[in-house]
Amino acid sequence: MPNNLSDSTSPYLLQHANNPVDWYPWGQAALEKARNEDKPIFLSIGYSACHWCHVMAHESFEDPEVAAVMNRHFINIKVDREERPDLDSIYMSAVVAMTSQGGWPMSVFLTPALVPFYGGTYFPPQSRYGMPAFKDVLNTLSSMWQEDRDRIYEAGNKILLGLSEQAQKTAKTGMFTEAIVARATAWLIRTYDWTHGGWGLAPKFPQPMALDFLLRRSMRGDEGALKVVVHALKAMALGGLVDVIGGGFSRYATDNDWLVPHFEKMLYDNSQLAQVYLHAWQIKKEPFFLRVVEQTLDFVKTEMLDPQGGFYSSLDADSEGVEGKYYVWTLAEIRAVFGEKDELFETAYSITPSGNWEGKIILQRATCDLDLASQFDLELDEVRAKLAARQAQLLAARNRRTRPGTDDKVLTSWNGLMLCTFAQAARALDNQEYLRMAQKNADFLLTSLRVEGKLRRAWRDGRVSDEVFLEDYAALILGLIELYQADFDNRWYAEAYTLTEAMIDQFSDPAGGFYDTTSEADLVLRRPQELQDNATPSGNALAAEALLKMAAFTENEAWRQRAEKALGLVAEEAGYYPTAFGRWLAAADFNLNPTEQIALIGDPLVEETQVFLREINKAFRPNTIVAAAKVPVSARSPRLLADRPMIDGKTTVYVCEGFVCKQPVTTLEEFILRSR
Repeated sequence: MPNNLSDSTSPYLLQHANNPVDWYPWGQAALEKARNEDKPIFLSIGYSACHWCHVMAHESFEDPEVAAVMNRHFINIKVDREERPDLDSIYMSAVVAMTSQGGWPMSVFLTPALVPFYGGTYFPPQSRYGMPAFKDVLNTLSSMWQEDRDRIYEAGNKILLGLSEQAQKTAKTGMFTEAIVARATAWLIRTYDWTHGGWGLAPKFPQPMALDFLLRRSMRGDEGALKVVVHALKAMALGGLVDVIGGGFSRYATDNDWLVPHFEKMLYDNSQLAQVYLHAWQIKKEPFFLRVVEQTLDFVKTEMLDPQGGFYSSLDADSEGVEGKYYVWTLAEIRAVFGEKDELFETAYSITPSGNWEGKIILQRATCDLDLASQFDLELDEVRAKLAARQAQLLAARNRRTRPGTDDKVLTSWNGLMLCTFAQAARALDNQEYLRMAQKNADFLLTSLRVEGKLRRAWRDGRVSDEVFLEDYAALILGLIELYQADFDNRWYAEAYTLTEAMIDQFSDPAGGFYDTTSEADLVLRRPQELQDNATPSGNALAAEALLKMAAFTENEAWRQRAEKALGLVAEEAGYYPTAFGRWLAAADFNLNPTEQIALIGDPLVEETQVFLREINKAFRPNTIVAAAKVPVSARSPRLLADRPMIDGKTTVYVCEGFVCKQPVTTLEEFILRSR
């Protein structure tokens, strides 16, 4: 019999809708039940693609005996961390305070007053590796609640005090300087792993924000920063992190060599990584980087695109209850698909009978096309064509397997990140298909995820959530800014402007920066303000970047100052812990260096204007913003275009800095001389 999760919009919650556990979603009904029955709350937080969430569900939540204990002694609440990042932030802070570590599934026990008193992550069904059995935890805490409640209250109050002290930050007045940004750059170069690529030991995460920051620094003349990025991007793409058959990046690697991925694929990883590879291609023009971009975006188009235009959240790591089963091969399986032994393919991927992971094969490119051409006496194009044909055969065979589950909810913030990527790719590659996808996505977000003029966070099957968060506004604003610069439709700019005003109104912290939630949110302990970047950028970092870019379009000094005040919250920490503040550092770099403002007066669709746009778009120009309009310029256009006349009926280009412009030009040669 389904429990109380059967009407949820979250695929993660729906995965638990037939558990024998009497689950409730977070909401008034569950919270009142806990108070009325005087029972503690068991709060379980996870997400659809989380492997260990699936493991704990199978081991414990599907066990009728365990479920009976949970139902008898606790009010049990399931939360999708992707739909409720606020609750995840609050209670993850509590778990880290209690255990010095965090992760998912997150398991937290609360009083009916919602004060956390015990927590952890994954609990096994039997005690092992120093972890207590989940049923033992349940029975112990139930007994304490009945017989020694003061001890629970004491533990909860201690945790609550610690969280309150953490939240009561003193308003910081720090300021990013070039010295801080240079320190962060030097740290990233000094600590880089030149043997394997990346930073730190396994598990290894891609760190796209740090890499994109370093690309920015390379444009300031730091050749060491560029060398790091090129090495890292090749190490990741030549390892098992990339699905060479179907495209797309897995979440992270479980080893130092980037061979063995944690097979889940997240929208936010693929959006950020595709963008970094695109920027690297703009700088280096290496076809390898371009192929990664195209393969990644093709994967998103094929696997993660809703017909209405939204992008899905993730693909599971598991299928048929086995992690990675969908993606790995044996030598016999590969030869059966081909109908023969293929020396070229097996050499290209260094395929052996014993495999490279637990007797299986994770396809990992081992020999480059040039070496293969030489070894097999083939032309380069022949090598690529033969390998592509074999990859297509394997993909067709793989598509007949049981597919991993898809988390098909659409999240505004993650879609905003992907909107940025498709819009930038449309510009850089002059790709109309990418542009159409970006336009459809933006239209979908502005219509389906806005209710009575108010933005919402999540959509699935025509239903939207009630919540919205800072990151949703900020990411969408940035996506609309990029889309405006791809097609110069004033609608996108006007919407970005409106959303910026709403973001400031709903989320501003008087002490500086922004809260992650609105004042109307049903929060428990505090309005969170998560400043560190994690797998996704901090909402505050995105907001600061959005304000800086909108200020460059509008000449709104108050917005720029607000962004600088937000940047000051993390200036000191960012210089010493750059992998935790990559998006902040990129925003700081934007702010510390002059912004090139380019205004084109002329029809953006005609060849005369396109000549200039192709020149602008071919290079990585992180501190350039572009506005364009035909005459007469609409009142809805960016302030940057105001009072810029067209000369002699020709497309006229103004290159400006701080709204102070050089002499306008009408030829490409003059423009190249005027611009950076």
